[in-house]
Amino acid sequence: MSLNATNPRNTDAAPRSPLSSQTVAFSHYNNLSAQLPIDPATGELVAGGASEQARQCLENVRAVVESIGHVMDDVVRLTVFLTDLSDLDAVNEVSASYFPLYVPTRTTVGVAALPKGAAVQIEALLSNGEGSIPDAPQAGDLVKVARDTDEAPRLPGSTQTVAFSHYNNLTAQLPIDPRTGELVAGGATEQARQCLENVQTILRSIGHVMDDVVRVTVFLTDLSDLDAVDEVYPSYFPGYRPARTVVNAAALPLGAAVQVEAVVSHGDGTPPQAPEDAALLVIEPHDTDAAPRDALSTQSVAFSHYNHITAQLPVDPASGEMVAGGVREQAQQCLANIRAIVESVDHVMDDIVKVNLYLADIADLDAVDEVYATFFPGYVPARRVVGVSSLPGGASIQVDATVSNAEGTPPGA
Repeated sequence: MSLNATNPRNTDAAPRSPLSSQTVAFSHYNNLSAQLPIDPATGELVAGGASEQARQCLENVRAVVESIGHVMDDVVRLTVFLTDLSDLDAVNEVSASYFPLYVPTRTTVGVAALPKGAAVQIEALLSNGEGSIPDAPQAGDLVKVARDTDEAPRLPGSTQTVAFSHYNNLTAQLPIDPRTGELVAGGATEQARQCLENVQTILRSIGHVMDDVVRVTVFLTDLSDLDAVDEVYPSYFPGYRPARTVVNAAALPLGAAVQVEAVVSHGDGTPPQAPEDAALLVIEPHDTDAAPRDALSTQSVAFSHYNHITAQLPVDPASGEMVAGGVREQAQQCLANIRAIVESVDHVMDDIVKVNLYLADIADLDAVDEVYATFFPGYVPARRVVGVSSLPGGASIQVDATVSNAEGTPPGA
């Protein structure tokens, strides 16, 4: 599989940015940049409210998707960011018209701010059946497998898990008791436990276990609840710990305090890939002393043709402390930590397919972009930018990444 190559692509039918590619394909997935409600003809936000903005975001997603020979039904995960969660019904109404039959997995988050003052931002992860080996189509008839179980909450407008190739993508789980359809009683501890129970139940329903999870994103409406969540979290990952990102949400659906998203390995793949024993297609966790360590996450988790990098705060690994200075220095440290991890697994920054930036002040984006450009002087990966109310440790910026893994993990090497 060493012929696999990252394949960044752009179209004039969707908004362009010098700091991101609209989509980067690698192996069997296309990683799309988050789309703002920008009219590509004018370069400006569209007029109107949440409905109009959601429609423009999805039009931009569709334009990118169709520009690379795909259709909206190839989307496996949709992520919706809203600055006002009361707009969700309006957004859902628009979204349904783009997915009239099949619905992908979904994560919905209320955030503090979005670039350009947008009210809506929508991101898609897309299957790539043909793969990315140049001039050598691979398994163009791969089947996308969408599954639900009544043992976990069913949420309108989403499928609980969608498998494609060697990954399962789960809808973000809220702390809903599937027996009642209501939020569980209690605080962050009880809500975190229910979210993780729901993840575990979905995995069990498709023949997987929690140790098959490669990345977890924990959304909290109050970062001070993180200690309570972390008391519960290790009981679901008593040995191996997946890569992890913690995000401060301004609001979550149904007024929840916690939401958990998971990306899961799928060793046997989807038809017509030859069935493989999931225990043989190995998950490879890796840590290095050149970047900050965290007892509750692994810095890099590789599976099949992707490496998943734990979110990096601006912590100097030599001192274990936040770096001195402002947002430029913090952005520099976050990206240096990412690079240290990437290089420790024998990769380079140009192997990154997607970067997620979380900023405590969206007004810092211009300063961050000056630093960012120095880490990607030629090729630019797909990107997401979100404004949050706060970050762990009082940081101004947090960065996570998804990295290609051309050599794959055994026995796919």
